[in-house]
Amino acid sequence: MHLVKAGGAEFPAIGLGTYTLKGDQCRDLVAHALDVGYRHIDTAALYDNEAAVGEGLRASATPRDDIFLTTKAWYTEIGARALEASAEASLKRLGLDHVDLLLIHWPNPEVPLAESIGALNRVRERGLTRHIGVSNFTRPLLEQAVALSAAPLVCNQAEYHPQLNQSALLTTMRKHDIAFVSHSPLGRGETLSSPAITDAARTHGKTPGQIILRWHIQQPGVAAIPRTANPARLPENIDLFDFALSDAEMAAISALGSAGRRFCDYAFAPEWDRN
Repeated sequence: MHLVKAGGAEFPAIGLGTYTLKGDQCRDLVAHALDVGYRHIDTAALYDNEAAVGEGLRASATPRDDIFLTTKAWYTEIGARALEASAEASLKRLGLDHVDLLLIHWPNPEVPLAESIGALNRVRERGLTRHIGVSNFTRPLLEQAVALSAAPLVCNQAEYHPQLNQSALLTTMRKHDIAFVSHSPLGRGETLSSPAITDAARTHGKTPGQIILRWHIQQPGVAAIPRTANPARLPENIDLFDFALSDAEMAAISALGSAGRRFCDYAFAPEWDRN
């Protein structure tokens, strides 16, 4: 499987997102994903499914050292002591002694960035996580975070799909050797019937969803974490490495970004970058 490398970290370009998955369904999907070849799993304290994710890891025969596991601290828990406590609680729920990547889930203007980045570094120094990063950070926030962090920030996980142009953010991240991990990579399916997608699907004998995921990972330094509740969809979402999109196909899909469609825009969200 294609690997993304950034800031000293190395992880599969396609992972399993687990947002909204709960209980036995989450456990079984995680275990099945690992059994069919996934090695990158994403969860968060907010998702209320870390215990089930941990059960899924143990239900699979895949060795723990072969799995890249990410979790996140919620934006209300990123103060100096709160972030460390959040990491400890996540590990207890997961049943693990460390994760591979710990992220600040969202920035919080009420907590000084120096304080939260300092706490993130301490969690790494304590061995609770191998790598650290952020999520939903804008270009200015990312520049500040990089300057404040002693250890490399290996990724910024942010919304990215064909209807949302993130070229400016990508440029900033590449400058700092930070991977872009796309959440909501299929854009809730709104572009699955777009001619730019369906034409490429016919050409390559793939589904529209596979075309969109290939578009993500064909961009340098970009990974994607599609979420599905359908076990049958899991093999399809990683069957992306026997074809490549042409430059024209990539450009046609990227042109859809002029729509500026953003799904994850909440009251606590930062002021988004303008491209």
